[in-house]
Amino acid sequence: MRIMAFALIGMAAAASIISIIGPSVDLHIARVFFDPATQRFPSNSSLALLRDHGYVSIITCAGFVIAALVTKLLPRLAFNVPGRIAIFLVSSLALGPGLVVNGIFKDHWHRPRPIQVTEFGGDKAYVDWWNPAGACDRNCSFASGEAASAAWMAGPAMLAPAPWRAAALGAAAIFTIIIGTSRMSAGAHFFTDVVFGALMTVLIIWTMYALIFHRRRARRPS
Repeated sequence: MRIMAFALIGMAAAASIISIIGPSVDLHIARVFFDPATQRFPSNSSLALLRDHGYVSIITCAGFVIAALVTKLLPRLAFNVPGRIAIFLVSSLALGPGLVVNGIFKDHWHRPRPIQVTEFGGDKAYVDWWNPAGACDRNCSFASGEAASAAWMAGPAMLAPAPWRAAALGAAAIFTIIIGTSRMSAGAHFFTDVVFGALMTVLIIWTMYALIFHRRRARRPS
């Protein structure tokens, strides 16, 4: 988890510094997916299908832990899931992809999506990720809700048994990369939208894990 967080911080910092100094990393990466002949971002059915199936996994996992938390109030029906685990997963999902990314940024950070900017056939001016004063009205580009939701799978991965935890976190990272790439290839998000969406979620997961699990261990009498 620490490696994933540091990698995201490094990518976000590098992209921002390069863009401040000179060429825009976001525009250069978006041009890789853009077809100048058709003036469109070609759709990739395989990536779209994987994205849709990935959402099924996320929704199923989220639904299970929410049900486990709710049924704690009904002991006869309760799932055999410790309360701390359910609270950790539900709170990290609600705070990360839910509140911070989709609730705070999506409708209040007015960055246009790639398909909306003039460089790729749209009618809006391009703005960097740190500029909230773009021409998008709502459901804007920064940050990527899909990347944030995919990165949340790192939460369940952190709860895997120790011998499998690294593999589970690696799978979550690969899943996030694939979902993020699918959104960039469709012209729906810039590179930094994906990186910061994932970064916000990973940092919240890391924080909630420390608060819920490490603090309790620290309070145990020696």
